[in-house]
Order: sequence, then C-alpha cells, then structure tokens
Amino acid sequence: MNQEYEPEATRRDASDTESSRASRGWWDRNADEYQSEHGTFLGDDRFVWGPEGLDEAEAGLLGPAAELKGRRVLEIGAGAAQCSRWLAAQGARPVALDLSHRQLQHALRIAGGAPDGAAREPQLVEADAGALPFRDGSFDLACSAYGAIPFVADPVRVLREVRRVLRPGGRFVFSVTHPIRWAFPDEPGPDGLSVAASYFDRTPYVEQDEAGRAVYVEHHRTVGDRVRDVVAGGFRLVDLVEPEWPEWNVQEWGGWSPLRGNLIPGTAIFVCEAA
Repeated sequence: MNQEYEPEATRRDASDTESSRASRGWWDRNADEYQSEHGTFLGDDRFVWGPEGLDEAEAGLLGPAAELKGRRVLEIGAGAAQCSRWLAAQGARPVALDLSHRQLQHALRIAGGAPDGAAREPQLVEADAGALPFRDGSFDLACSAYGAIPFVADPVRVLREVRRVLRPGGRFVFSVTHPIRWAFPDEPGPDGLSVAASYFDRTPYVEQDEAGRAVYVEHHRTVGDRVRDVVAGGFRLVDLVEPEWPEWNVQEWGGWSPLRGNLIPGTAIFVCEAA
C-alpha cells in the first residue's frame, strides 16, 4: 500500500478472515505509535480496563487480588502484556496472547527493561483468539481489555473458544467500546455529543486501501447482541459494568474525553462465568 495514501473510512461488510488479516496488519504497523502515545497511561504492569482508567486493582472484577495467586489466567488481545504483568505481580500464572507480532515485541522490550527482582514475566503467545492453541480446561480465568472482541466478525466463535479453555465455573471478563458510542461521531469535543447514526446499524466500520482491501475493521454489536453472544458462547452474565469518568483523568484518548465521559458511557465491561 502507498504510504502516502490515507485509508478510506467506510461502513461495509467484512468477513472474519478479512477482519483478522486487517487487525494483524494494523497492529503490526501501529504498535510503536500506540505504545508511544498510550504507554505512560497503561504503565508497564498496570491492569486498566479502558480509557476511563478503571484499574482491576480497584474493581476486582476477576475476583479479589489475594485469590489470584497460583491461578492460571489467559489474557486475550494482550498487546504489550501490561495487564498480564500486573497479574503476575499478584502471583497469578498469566499467558498473554495477541495476534500482533509487533505488540508482543513491545512486551519483550518492557520485560528487558524490568529491574532485577521484578515479578515473573507472563508467557507470550502469538495466535488468533478464534483458534486458541490450548487444551480444554487449561485456565482458571480469562480476561480481555479491548482485545479481540471488538475486531472480530464472529464474537461467538471467540467466546466459545474461551469457554472451551476455561475450567468449569471459570470467569471471563472483557471490555469493549460501549455500544451506544456507535451512534455518535468519534470526536472528543462537542461535535461528539450529537447522534449521527443509527445505534441499530451493525454494519462494520472499515478503513480500506486503494484496492479496497480492509486495513482496519471494527464491528458493532448492540448491548442486547453482546448479552446474547455471551449466552451463545456458553457463559452466564454476572455483571455489566459501565465505568464513570473519574475527576483525576483529564486526558483525551481518541473519542474518549472528560467532556463525553461525564455525559455518556465509553466502555462496557462484561463479567461472565462459564455456564
């Protein structure tokens, strides 16, 4: 693709294969910029659920931190494995899985800069969330902070894979862009406060190159869709968390900002248990 070419943004169908290929390519190309821009906020060993800054240390959505010790945890869409590194510091045994080779290289970079005596580094695995390379019942817990689920055409396939590798009663907690945001422009300022599209339009958002090949894909599901997906994936929905924007957070992150965050939710966190 011509590096001078600005991808065209559109709404069109995108298959699971096209979506996966686009996601791998996008994250490999943009991992450096992403980690440079957001690395300070994410930290090296912090478990944050979204741009609002809700910490797992505060929320305890995976369970009390004291009970994580010895638990085998799968993080899906781990990026540079910041969340998994926090889990390791609690005594858990995390596996950080990501589709992007470049994102996992950043995980290795952070590990290389860790001081002596730091918590054991998580195991890193490069794989597609729709075809997890693990045996049935391999994990006690699973988590995903904005990883994989928003970018796949078939989220039920991913949920069923997660259910397969979890032990009976295992918990899976994942965060996504709050579905209501799809009705608003992706703008942090006042222009992002007026409804501009139908909330019920599930047509994927696609950025494509000159040849019409998708280079970025994100899939919209309504709240009801997400709940039905969770059930179809073999889980029971325990809680749906919509983090409020905290006073201390003054940053803008794409379409997330204090202005919008104080008026409409930006993140939805689904707390699920294997049925």
